[in-house]
Amino acid sequence: MGTRASARELPPAAEVVIVGGGVVGTSIAFHLAEAGVRDVLLLERGALGSGSTSKAAGGVRGQFSDAVNIQLGVRSLELFQDFSDRPGQEIDLHREGYLFLLTRPEDVAAFERNVATQNALGVPSRLLDAAEARELSPLISTEGVLAAAFSPEDGYCSPESVVLGYAAAARRHGARLVTGCHVTGLERAATASGAGTVVTDRGTVTANTVICAAGAWSAAIGAMAGIDLPVRPYRRQILVTGPLRDAPSRIPMTIDFSTSFYFHGEGQGVLLGMSDPDETSGFDLSRTDAWLPRLSEAMSVRAPRLLEADIATGWAGLYEVTPDHNALIGEAPGDGRFLYATGFSGHGFLQGPAVGEVVRDLYLGRRPFVDVSALSAERFAHNAPRKELNCV
Repeated sequence: MGTRASARELPPAAEVVIVGGGVVGTSIAFHLAEAGVRDVLLLERGALGSGSTSKAAGGVRGQFSDAVNIQLGVRSLELFQDFSDRPGQEIDLHREGYLFLLTRPEDVAAFERNVATQNALGVPSRLLDAAEARELSPLISTEGVLAAAFSPEDGYCSPESVVLGYAAAARRHGARLVTGCHVTGLERAATASGAGTVVTDRGTVTANTVICAAGAWSAAIGAMAGIDLPVRPYRRQILVTGPLRDAPSRIPMTIDFSTSFYFHGEGQGVLLGMSDPDETSGFDLSRTDAWLPRLSEAMSVRAPRLLEADIATGWAGLYEVTPDHNALIGEAPGDGRFLYATGFSGHGFLQGPAVGEVVRDLYLGRRPFVDVSALSAERFAHNAPRKELNCV
């Protein structure tokens, strides 16, 4: 995906340097360039989308507990829906809905509150009983299911296509995207009006503004700039089955909330995964069988038919997790402009389109469509975490 960009020479200077070429970085590059910002340069250490984005499950939703996340999700869904026209790319969007299966009374109560907040912000989510949930997702067993939450406007799409669309459109608007370029150092400007430097393994670039969209690698980028970005990487594994006998024609993103086991339709098979509470922080992307007994147990309870399917493929990716499972979006204080959009804790792909608009407006000094000031990285220094409860 990044062959043409990687052949370009690294320019000596840029107005804006974006570090990270996943969905968040390419979305920011597109929105800045489209707005007329000149000399936008994106640097990606691998190929575009080769980090967490290409390993994502592709889910897109507005069902969150935090009002800011709901608004980011709703806006992103609007932009995903129109993606074939702007920026111009087919992304295989399936709006089959998101279905959360709830087996604990406290979760039912929390989701009742969540649905009320979501409805007030335009998300058509609703609570269902177990029988209604099975009608929507016929592969499930309803044993122990007390209730479910569903929004028909949620769904899933292709992460690689989203990155490709933003990258191509960013280039059309004059942005430069350089792959195979590893950032090794940053020096912020000594004055607010001055330019800093970005040091890479392919040379040094002078930049008036640096934007960190480096995902799981953001803590290191922040440290180079003297900024604490509390992002830690955790491995998540995904499996895709072969064709499933007598599979339903439509399978929504279905999440067993208490275990985090999830699945959705993927071609003639099913994509599935779950979190591993024993996973330790690190950048290990090897595949392991250690999580499979826990996965099999969850499947046997919630979707036993999936145990019959052959596994066709699988992969490991990285979640970029903050202490409160909420993103870091904002501008660091001090001289030399340093903005960041990272730490999405599994929500970066689905919020990427809206975050591109938000960062564009922060850069241009405009008021974004949603107030993201509570997502500033400084919240941890002020002991003001902002917890997102609807995480998987």
